[in-house]
Amino acid sequence: MPLARLRGTIEETGDGWVIVGVGGVGLLASVPTPTAEALAPGEQARLYTYLHVREDALVLYGFARHEELALFEQLIAVSGVGPKAALALLSAVDCARLAAAIVSGQADLLRRVPGIGQKTAERIILELRDKVAPPAEEPAPPAKAEAEKDTEVIAALQALGYTQAEASAAAAHLEDGRDQPLEDRIRRALQHFTA
Repeated sequence: MPLARLRGTIEETGDGWVIVGVGGVGLLASVPTPTAEALAPGEQARLYTYLHVREDALVLYGFARHEELALFEQLIAVSGVGPKAALALLSAVDCARLAAAIVSGQADLLRRVPGIGQKTAERIILELRDKVAPPAEEPAPPAKAEAEKDTEVIAALQALGYTQAEASAAAAHLEDGRDQPLEDRIRRALQHFTA
C-alpha cells in the first residue's frame, strides 16, 4: 500500500531532507529545499508523499503542498527525468513558476537547474505542456503602473524567491526615492511583506 501522507514531528532537517518522527519511528524524506528550510525541529508537519521503489532502496519524497506532489509525479513520468532531477527542479523553481515555464515553453528556465540539459528541458515541455495545469491568471496591472515599476527591485525580490506578482506589488510602493541606492530600495520593498 503506498504512503500518501506523513504527519509527525520534525526531528532533524538538512539540505533537501527531513526526518519526521511518527509513532516512535523516524522517517527520512527527501524534500524540496524550500520545504526543508521552512521546517524546524520540534514542529508538527504534514507532508504529501511519494515512495520511490528501486531494486536496492526505498526512497520517500515529501512535499508541503499537493500541487508539488502532482507536478513531481508528472515530471518523473517524462523519459529521462528521475526523482532526483524532478526534486532539483522543484527545489530551484517554485511550483507555480515551474508549471508556467512548462506551459509557455521556457526551456531556458528549466536548463538553469543543475542536471537538466537542453534535450531534457525540451522533452519535459513537449510531454507536459498539455498536461500541466497553468497557474491561475492574475489581473494585469494598468500600463502606466507597469512602466513606473522599479525593475531592479523586482529582479532582486524574484532572486529572493518572491513571485513576479509579489515583487511587482512590493515595487509599486516605491514610487518615490528612485534615486536612492538599490539596497535601500530593496529594504523598503521587503518592508511591504512585513506590514
